[in-house]
Amino acid sequence: MKVPLLNLKLQYAQIKDEIKSSINEVLESQQFIFGPQVESFEKEIAHYTQADHAIGVSSGTDALLISLMTLKIGKGDMVITSPFSFFSTASSISRVGATPIFIDIDPLTYNISPRKINEAISCLKEDQIKRVKAIMPVHLYGQCADMDSIVKIANKYNLKIIEDAAQALGAKYQNKDSAELFHHAGSRSDFGCFSFFPTKNLGGYGEGGMVVTGRKLLADKVQSLRHHGCRSQQEQYYYDDIIGINGRFDALQAAVLKVKLKHLDQWTTKRRLNADNYNKLFKETGLVSDIDDHKLEGSSIGLPYVEDGNYHVFNQYVIRARERDKLKEFFNQHGIGSGIYYPLPIHLQQCYLELGYKEGSFKEAERAASEVLALPVYPELTGKQQELVVTTTEQFYKKK
Repeated sequence: MKVPLLNLKLQYAQIKDEIKSSINEVLESQQFIFGPQVESFEKEIAHYTQADHAIGVSSGTDALLISLMTLKIGKGDMVITSPFSFFSTASSISRVGATPIFIDIDPLTYNISPRKINEAISCLKEDQIKRVKAIMPVHLYGQCADMDSIVKIANKYNLKIIEDAAQALGAKYQNKDSAELFHHAGSRSDFGCFSFFPTKNLGGYGEGGMVVTGRKLLADKVQSLRHHGCRSQQEQYYYDDIIGINGRFDALQAAVLKVKLKHLDQWTTKRRLNADNYNKLFKETGLVSDIDDHKLEGSSIGLPYVEDGNYHVFNQYVIRARERDKLKEFFNQHGIGSGIYYPLPIHLQQCYLELGYKEGSFKEAERAASEVLALPVYPELTGKQQELVVTTTEQFYKKK
């Protein structure tokens, strides 16, 4: 029995008729860019994320880029973000001419550490602090960063917030000041940015992204920037007041995602149940320390940590593993898929060496890059497949 890291064919088989019907509506209309399918899906995402406005764009990367452009962040400016993320988190900052300021991560959640943000800002000179314009936290693997603390820092230093929520559609966190108040990923900042890359929990059949915001003026500017800077009215499409990009969201992707959005909560519930089952099975093996099951001290593996009050959507189920690379190869030999997100922190990527960071600059991000391993967690995964993943892990470590 093989266990792929992700099996989209199983998902498609369940919704094939709905998908074909929705796509056919677009084909019959012959309106492939913008149009009623896009507008309808934008409204549904705004409602789902509890945002006032949602604007579809061409990818999660362009969602970040357009958000930065909307805030007029550019040459000479600085943006605080995590070095442990997909490359576009930082590259979007660089593409507008600004400089990413990397801050190390929390070793449990893998998200940017608010404490270290405060420490880093306090070490800056006054003229440098003035150049810092925004914080771009990443809700990695499907769990929200500590937004309560990040919002306080942003308010203190008058900084904008752009949430990279590419992996976290549907994730929520409890407000620390109100036990009854939950915030959705992307809803508590100037912008929330989502990706509909096919491997995401809500994945399209190609590229796609979304920007959400609570401010109409910002939403209007995003709408213009995604369409070369054109005025929004149809009859004025060839009049450009600002310089934008081709960041449009196409109707075929909207048609697919409208269907899939109806199933998202059910799929998320199954992902969370799969994560719970993994936790149970791994603890039964004895590979996990009873003292702290999230770290590697005294363990062969460390389990994912979920912050109290967080609703984790498990875009990835990520363990820490001793001899991670050898375990991954062992999985490959036994037909089990796994993934490393991410093997090299952004500050050590060749194109960012000029910023002066070096090995040892961000120890937690670097340690995570050497230890993390994502296991299959997709909704269609069976209990038998999970048992095989766990017993294969057990076999690997018992051979040592």
